[in-house]
Amino acid sequence: MWANPRWKGSLFAEDLSSNEFLTSYSQFFNTVEGNTSFYADPAASQLQRWASQLPEHFRFVFKIPRRFSHQLAELDHTALLAWWQHFAPVHRFIGLIQLQLPATAGPAMLGQLTTVLELLGNVVPLAVEVRHPAFFDKAEHELALNRLLQRYDAERVVLDSRALFSVAASSAALLDAQAKKPRLPVHAICLSSRPMLRFIGTDDLDLNRRFYAPWLAKINSWLAEGKSPYCFFHTPDNTLAPQLCRQFARDLQQAHPVLGAWPGEQQAQLGLW
Repeated sequence: MWANPRWKGSLFAEDLSSNEFLTSYSQFFNTVEGNTSFYADPAASQLQRWASQLPEHFRFVFKIPRRFSHQLAELDHTALLAWWQHFAPVHRFIGLIQLQLPATAGPAMLGQLTTVLELLGNVVPLAVEVRHPAFFDKAEHELALNRLLQRYDAERVVLDSRALFSVAASSAALLDAQAKKPRLPVHAICLSSRPMLRFIGTDDLDLNRRFYAPWLAKINSWLAEGKSPYCFFHTPDNTLAPQLCRQFARDLQQAHPVLGAWPGEQQAQLGLW
């Protein structure tokens, strides 16, 4: 997300209009999870407006709508391809397309997943997020999934929610986040040149640091291998998400020189955030 009015006074200027959110966001970060596409298709005029607001280096990671991801058994091939063509105004700004599967989508759905990979894998890089326990068995089912994704040069999303579930819910936002976010094993997997991490933290930045510390070394190693990791950071209501990302970038900068300057500071920031 980028249009968050809670970021006024911290990331954004207090008087920033809603039409300027994306432009301002792109001055600090060069990628974003386009979560709204999961629920509804943006209007063509909206896509054109986004394209006119962005620097050339910026990249979207849009989610495939749930009408496809949660109904793979009845997948309409023509409709899925039409959805992709609808985003033509911003195609050059799309880094990944994310397919977020529900927890009910297990090994029996690999055939339908293959269809999606065949339809879109040749036109845009895909990242698949799975939530069925079988895909974390470190055995038959997980190996089958990983091999399938590698065959189509697709990535497997790594979701790390350990920090979120390490504390008791002490606020409505934390309670809501713990109810909605999955609690799954964390397998630091990289199947392509574009690993993708989603870190779900709390509003306690020091606590978050203890949980993301291992990722500093892992991402540093990916960067050293010439990979382009996509890293997204969340807090319960995302008010402090920019601060969490900024803190992680500062910590990572100490180990890797690829970081660029944070606007207005002599600090540095990683490539794709």
